[in-house]
Amino acid sequence: MHVKVLDGRVVERAKARGIDVLVYAPHFTRLPTIRKRAERHSDDELLVVPAREIFTGNWQNRRHLLAVGISEPIPDFISFEGALSALAEQDAALCVPHPTLLNVSLGRPEIRAYADHIDAVESYNVKSPPHVNKRAKRIIEEAGLPSFGSSYAHLRGSVGGAWTEFEADVESEADLVDALVSNADRDVVHRAGPRHRFWNAAEFAHLGYENSWGKIDRLFLSGTEPTHPDHIAYDGRFDDVAVY
Repeated sequence: MHVKVLDGRVVERAKARGIDVLVYAPHFTRLPTIRKRAERHSDDELLVVPAREIFTGNWQNRRHLLAVGISEPIPDFISFEGALSALAEQDAALCVPHPTLLNVSLGRPEIRAYADHIDAVESYNVKSPPHVNKRAKRIIEEAGLPSFGSSYAHLRGSVGGAWTEFEADVESEADLVDALVSNADRDVVHRAGPRHRFWNAAEFAHLGYENSWGKIDRLFLSGTEPTHPDHIAYDGRFDDVAVY
């Protein structure tokens, strides 16, 4: 929980590192596409669970939510409250990725205010600097919420750098949702050492690409985002909560 990249090499790396379940939630990709890719890369050794990291708010005030177990597409660039309402209607597990990381995350006030809606908060993220992960753990303890760990891999080499070990068996998407919403016992584990620190630095540096050329490509060169609420695929269902 969770990765942004998925191909044969990612699957091989996950298996080599003992991962049984991989949550796949790429940016700006519609749910049907994510589901097809997840099914194509799942087998008896590795279950790939489709999910969405939803961008709520506009570019200046982004708040990301990781949704696991959604059955109907939810776009990006809708209000935070609109996303919460859509997720509640689908009984999805609502997780908070990389809390307090730059301007793309929920902070301490939001996590406290919406604690009753949140199923888990990320306590360790390979992309986050050490001080951000430490701060996340303090926030989770203060809020009394369950935690999870993630490689948040945008780069293949980060896959398996951090993971969540559940006491309960997770053999399907429904099992994972149940483990999250029921606060099943778990441990958050991550690797250490020079190689792990290298991938930590590489992932953080990747933010530079995401927020420069990657953003320019999305905003000016690629047309309407597939997950923009104005996209024809959403048939105007989110017009009342769209932020731009």
